[in-house]
Amino acid sequence: MSYLFLELPDIPNTTFSSSSSRVLTGSDSGSIIRQFAMNLIWVSVLILLVFSNGHFSNGVSTNSSNRPEEVKIGSMFAFNSATGKVAKVALEAAIEDVNSNPAILGGTKLNLTMHDANFSGFMGMVEGKHFRDVEYLCYMEFLKCLKNQRRTLALKFMESETVAIIGPQSSVTAHVVSHIANELQVPLLSFAATDPTLSSLQYPFFVRTTQNDQFQMAAIAEIVDYYEWRDVIVFYADDDFGRNGIAALSDELAGKRCQISYKAPLDPQPTRTEIMDVLVKVALAESRILVLHTNPTWGLDVLSVGHYLGMMDRGYVWIATNWLSTVLDTDSPLSSESMDNIQGLITLRMYTPESELKRNFVSRWKNLTTHQMANGPFGLNTYGLYAYDTVWLLAHAIDAFFSQGGNISFSNDSRLSELNGGNLHLDALNIFDGGKLLLNNILNVNLTGLTGNMRFCSDRSLFRPAFEVINVIGTGVRTIGYWSNYSGLSVLPPETLYSKPPNRSSSSQNLLPVMWPGPTTQKPRGWVFPNNGRALKIGVPNRVSYREFIAEVPGTEMFKGYCIDVFTAAVNLLPYALPYKLIPFGDGVKNPSCTELVRLITAGAFPRDSPLAVDMSTAILKLSENGELQRIHDKWLMSSACSSQGATLTVDRLQLKSFSGLFIICGLACLLALLVYFVKMVGQYIRHYSGEEPESSGSSRSSHFQTFLTFADEKEADVESRSKRRQLERDPNRSNDGGMESTSAASNRRCTEMASNRSVSFGSGV
Repeated sequence: MSYLFLELPDIPNTTFSSSSSRVLTGSDSGSIIRQFAMNLIWVSVLILLVFSNGHFSNGVSTNSSNRPEEVKIGSMFAFNSATGKVAKVALEAAIEDVNSNPAILGGTKLNLTMHDANFSGFMGMVEGKHFRDVEYLCYMEFLKCLKNQRRTLALKFMESETVAIIGPQSSVTAHVVSHIANELQVPLLSFAATDPTLSSLQYPFFVRTTQNDQFQMAAIAEIVDYYEWRDVIVFYADDDFGRNGIAALSDELAGKRCQISYKAPLDPQPTRTEIMDVLVKVALAESRILVLHTNPTWGLDVLSVGHYLGMMDRGYVWIATNWLSTVLDTDSPLSSESMDNIQGLITLRMYTPESELKRNFVSRWKNLTTHQMANGPFGLNTYGLYAYDTVWLLAHAIDAFFSQGGNISFSNDSRLSELNGGNLHLDALNIFDGGKLLLNNILNVNLTGLTGNMRFCSDRSLFRPAFEVINVIGTGVRTIGYWSNYSGLSVLPPETLYSKPPNRSSSSQNLLPVMWPGPTTQKPRGWVFPNNGRALKIGVPNRVSYREFIAEVPGTEMFKGYCIDVFTAAVNLLPYALPYKLIPFGDGVKNPSCTELVRLITAGAFPRDSPLAVDMSTAILKLSENGELQRIHDKWLMSSACSSQGATLTVDRLQLKSFSGLFIICGLACLLALLVYFVKMVGQYIRHYSGEEPESSGSSRSSHFQTFLTFADEKEADVESRSKRRQLERDPNRSNDGGMESTSAASNRRCTEMASNRSVSFGSGV
């Protein structure tokens, strides 16, 4: 038995405090970074080495003309993560099923060795935030950590002869380990690393056995375009997984004439305070379409803070990548508080068609997980299905490898010892001779597993990727549709459409109704007027002629005309807010130069690559289709309309003269009322003073006028009471009882008779 002991470079006895400062020259910092990179890469070799081979004697190889009794494969992932705990059970079940089936490997058994990434100092550095900072202090601490663990890593799997590795789970880890896999020619089959930049050209021995995030971002872009939104805001982990996924989303949105208006990166291990600071800034932005691309560890924390800040109310739209469906499938049912925080969200789930194999495995799942966790069994997610199929994929590839005469052998590569001067004993590392043949067989496998038809396209992505679009409602989820790169969005499962010609027209894209945050079934418009935005300044020619097209309303900053009405109607159809201000171009005395106005546009007045021009053209096309454009045309440009609109351009607001008719009517009414009152007053005056004796001839007209004014000034009740008193004074014998009336009547008759007698006597005298 051989042992390998690696000697790391001596680490200076230098200590640093948080308040200390250091100065590095350009050459020093460059050498440190290069040294750090080399040590990082070759310490990664140690992780891969424990799986790849343990036969360290130079010139010795393992060759066999017959199939061996067992083939060793390795795996590395985090056992306690939402993805890892499911994958661990699925991998163990797959190994058991493969080994119990003699038809698959002809009696050869698979020996799987699992490595928990959470308990490796190297993996902790790779997946933690310290790996992102290539600083001198991190470099020193990193070497110290590796120095303490180098013997354990070198001895743990010393005698393994691993031909393939299932993993890693993290995309960040995959970027590092894939470099080593290329050198040692050991295939990496990852069921969870979805970073789209893990390409086959850069990492030829990396094989992704799950869906690529490129397709998931394409599905999100089509959802955004389906609901006619244009701007989105993204939250993501600031690591390779988050940044590269959002870069793919940006490209897909650009193809739909949409864009990411604001990027909100978060620390890979953020605190609640850091999350709140980011969300407060986003709450002031214009867009209300929020895409959350994180990992299951702290994705729910972001939604909890969003709910606390009122960002789960009506008008907001949250689209989560498949991390949320993974949490819902694995840890369901969630607490009532967690479910309240995600009501109305849309999330994606990798689509796996229903089959008898899948139903049988799902029925076995509870028994497989009963003794796995202290808190009871957990659910099965899609990563577990892909992990199970990965083992069967590798088993079929190994079977084809042996059928083609391949054997498991390792040999030296002298180039490895030259990379670092032999300081790390890299000459002890051996290369898997059959790595390329095994890789080719992996890529040519075509099988039907739990996830459906599993085979690779020319770009090494899985054949016909598809996602399920689900909506969180109440205590569960509801499927509202599907997405596939074959037919786009559909309410029918993708496999039912594969027999038909592909149809990606807008009319064929459909989703079921959604319960949005609020809750509400009305589609949110996706934007609000921003608190910190600037208005778009639009130059309007202040013309003298053809005022039916554009004309400034005198005395105001408003414009009217055919062009203005068309512009306003088009702005109302835009799927986002457009605050604008019309600025007159010209003095209004002569027509301005349109050439000069166009020159200002080419000089940078209009933002480059702005979608406004395309969106406005689309809106005007809609106006033409629904007849609104023709109505505006008839209003302004028809001959009868032009004549009636002439005064509208100058008099279209309320002025003092606009009420002249009303003023005349009110004045005449008041004058008539005053005249009637005066006539009534004169009549009362005459009746009041008619019984009085004539005044002396010395009375003047002025006294009569003063008396009239005094009479007019008195109240009507006082005048009536005084009139009654005067009547009583003129007839003092009048009594208030009923007999007085008869006495008065008799007296009047006697007076009449006496007057008649006098007339007779006078007449006879004459």
